[in-house]
Amino acid sequence: MTDFIGGRRGFRALTANRMRHMSTAVFLSVSTALVVLPAAASAQDYTFGSVLIEGNQRIEAGTILTYAGIERGKTISAGELNAAYKRILDSGLFETVEITPRGGTLVIEVKEYPTINVISIEGNRRLKDEDLQPLLQSKSRLVFNPKVAERDAALIAEAYTQQGRLATAVSPKIIRRSDNRVDLIFEVFEGGVTEIQRIGFVGNQAYSDGRLRRVLQTKQAGILHALIKRDTFVEDRIAFDKQVLRDFYLSRGYVDFRTTGVNAELTRERDGYFLTFNIEEGQQFRVGKITTTSDLSDVDTDEFQDVLKMRSGMIYSPTVVENSIARMERLANKKGLNFVRVEPRITRNDRDLTLDVDFVLSRGPRVFVERIDIEGNTTTMDRVIRQQFKIVEGDPFNPREIRASAERIRALGFFSKADVNAREGSSPDKVIVDVNVEEQPTGSLSFGGTYSTNSGFGLLVTMKEENFLGRGQRLNLSLSGAEDNQVYALGFSEPALLGRDLRFDLDIGYRETQTAYSNYDTTSIQFRPGISFPVSENGRMKLYYNAEAIEMIDDGSAIYGGIVGSEIAAGDVWSSGLGYTYSFDTRRTGLNPNAGVLFEFGQEFSGLGGDVTFSKTTAKALAQTKVLNEEVTLRASLEGGLLDYTSGASRSVDRYQIGSGLMRGFTPDGIGPREIVYDGSGNEVSNDALGGDMFAVARFEAEFPLGLPEEYGIRGGLFYDVGSVWGLDDSSAATGTVFYEDFTLRHVVGMSVFWKTPVGPLRFNWSKALRKEDEDVEQTFNLTVSTEF
Repeated sequence: MTDFIGGRRGFRALTANRMRHMSTAVFLSVSTALVVLPAAASAQDYTFGSVLIEGNQRIEAGTILTYAGIERGKTISAGELNAAYKRILDSGLFETVEITPRGGTLVIEVKEYPTINVISIEGNRRLKDEDLQPLLQSKSRLVFNPKVAERDAALIAEAYTQQGRLATAVSPKIIRRSDNRVDLIFEVFEGGVTEIQRIGFVGNQAYSDGRLRRVLQTKQAGILHALIKRDTFVEDRIAFDKQVLRDFYLSRGYVDFRTTGVNAELTRERDGYFLTFNIEEGQQFRVGKITTTSDLSDVDTDEFQDVLKMRSGMIYSPTVVENSIARMERLANKKGLNFVRVEPRITRNDRDLTLDVDFVLSRGPRVFVERIDIEGNTTTMDRVIRQQFKIVEGDPFNPREIRASAERIRALGFFSKADVNAREGSSPDKVIVDVNVEEQPTGSLSFGGTYSTNSGFGLLVTMKEENFLGRGQRLNLSLSGAEDNQVYALGFSEPALLGRDLRFDLDIGYRETQTAYSNYDTTSIQFRPGISFPVSENGRMKLYYNAEAIEMIDDGSAIYGGIVGSEIAAGDVWSSGLGYTYSFDTRRTGLNPNAGVLFEFGQEFSGLGGDVTFSKTTAKALAQTKVLNEEVTLRASLEGGLLDYTSGASRSVDRYQIGSGLMRGFTPDGIGPREIVYDGSGNEVSNDALGGDMFAVARFEAEFPLGLPEEYGIRGGLFYDVGSVWGLDDSSAATGTVFYEDFTLRHVVGMSVFWKTPVGPLRFNWSKALRKEDEDVEQTFNLTVSTEF
């Protein structure tokens, strides 16, 4: 076997004899050239009547003569003879070359490189052969070249460097075979991962190191560093981090921000890096005067000014400006004003740290889209990609819309690469939009586990296809089973029904529950198709049909009261009806990266067949903001519901149960109306949670750092919940005493610990009820974990 000196610097024989023979051959070759060529030089010129080639087996003599470039009978100089020697050697086909003049004959003696029999990679565990083989330039049945093998070893080492394994060493070796063949082997010593032990910042004043570390894609090595893939040193990732860091500051008004350098210092043990970003924040700017101007006669600037959402005094952000331009361009298209371009002109006011923005509307060049060419989509249909364009062939060309379409194509998640470019078409006033994509896997099979103090342990199996049959449709099949809760669900989504922004969803599910908090089990089956569509920039409407059958089953484990008994006796109860949900979410536009508001209002009207007739109304409002330089997150939510039966009667499984689902500090059915049955001695025989026809709950929460190292991923929280569930439409079947039918508030305070682990988010809640009723069931601790692997 032969390997290479220094792993990648040259090759040597493993045996001393082979090394001595090779050294002698090289010495004689060079000596011959040095001795013979000066003799030729002294003669000034030399003429060869014939050329004799020796030692070649696979390479034709004519090929060697072509490399040499020496013609018979032509007078050549010593320098030309030396150049011929170098050309033959540089061809990469020969281990040694000797050129010897013998009178009028030039003798060229060569020793050919062997051919490669097989190529193998040994010692690689982190990267598979199929990942490394495509990198190699050396190929089986081609001539072996040490220089090419050296480059191949460097490419393998670079692949490991991108995985954060800087200590990887790759040694190419050869094993001699018969018929001048060799096996080429790359021996890989992977070494350990070079982790980033600490990420620091120099020059930051507005934001702490911890806040900036959360922006970066690169992470510090934490206590579970063996499971984290983003805590290794990768130069390309550092370059990306510099860009996202700049975007973070620009979106918060720091228009002069720049990264002056990134220092990566190896630890003394050379097993980790200290990474330091040197930055200059500059000053934070706000929006000053906002104006709209135009010299176009058919443009009403006041009308365009009115569509703007940005206001004077708000923190300046390029995203807000881009959204304003897009909003103006949409208005221009709506009014039939083609080729209107909006150019923002920024005037800087350093005295009061404001930026005046003047939106200038002008007539752009009359350029049309000739066609849209799509290549590389071997699975995804063309129409799925075309649906991401707001323009079609023949429409006016808008560069901003093309960029936005490219972002929408990438956001699909179907492609590993998606490039969208425009080039001149058949004439100067036409452009062709080229879309080049590379498909990536969109299906997954995942296994996971869940645990909560309410449902216990559970196994989750999910089969998901995000691009079903290349149509951009989503298909999801999930099977989950906790100790007391088994769910089987099938979901299907078509995001662009009839080629429009009209989403179709179909959900089919079957559930079995066995809970220790009640004296009955349940089985339910649901069929729910629906469509949703935008009604405004931040608003969306969903219309759906819902058919559901729920059965309450006696579990035989305890005695229950008259109300639950009558509900169990009812057997299967079918409901069938229509509903709608309106949602308003400011996060859709992202005008404020630190705050968001979500409002939802929905109603369901059942009575299209089925056994019952009712209306169900729910409303929810949530708000979130970050304060104290974005170190603390504040959340507030208000939620309520009303259930009104006009035919039939509600059951415990139909009524609202808020417990730990909507209000912390209680078991799932720990508060609300209850029926308690006593025996003749006044002892409690049964205690049934009935749920209520109405509920209201408000939640307030703060999340903040605990001062622990950022890489631990642990943050703290405080919360305060207040709410109630009340109301029964019919309690005549009661055989015991019904409590808490009326509105009564419960108050809960508590603390939380959030832990973002590589295998899933954990949340620990400790709570204390400040105000509760005697029969409420309190839950002072709650743990939830959800993992996938």
